[in-house]
Amino acid sequence: MSKDSRIVRHTLSVIVDNEPGALARVVGLFSGRGYNIESLNVAEVDHTAHTSRITLVTSGTPEVIDQIQAQLARLVPVQRVLDLTLETPGVERELALIKVAGSADQRVEAMRISQEYRASVVDTTLESFIFEVAGEPSKIDAFVEAMRPLGLVEVSRTGVAAITKGAAAM
Repeated sequence: MSKDSRIVRHTLSVIVDNEPGALARVVGLFSGRGYNIESLNVAEVDHTAHTSRITLVTSGTPEVIDQIQAQLARLVPVQRVLDLTLETPGVERELALIKVAGSADQRVEAMRISQEYRASVVDTTLESFIFEVAGEPSKIDAFVEAMRPLGLVEVSRTGVAAITKGAAAM
């Protein structure tokens, strides 16, 4: 069985009422129908209006993505669903903390590479560094892979934060 070549990664931005259970309903929709969430980020975006933005990354055929959007839009706490991959171009960023431990030569090389990626050292000990790097998810992936042979110990990622380009609000 071959993998469908039409499966594409999509970033969805969902504005929901900031109330108990809102995230559970969205996540339940995905798990109940067997859809995978590759990245998930949730935060209150308007304290006065009591709304939160759920930014999630998933993959699927155009038909599956359309179905996900339609099902999300029908959920009670959901106010708006936008596919930042297709409908409106967006900017995506992610933050990661990466711990690297290694020999003196590996540490020197890790520092050199961190400068190429504009990563900051946020903690250092005699045995390890913790780097902070922000950018597009592909940049984070590349930095993690560059650190792997130098003594990668641990990675913590925030998940994708995304917003539409231009002056209009979502």
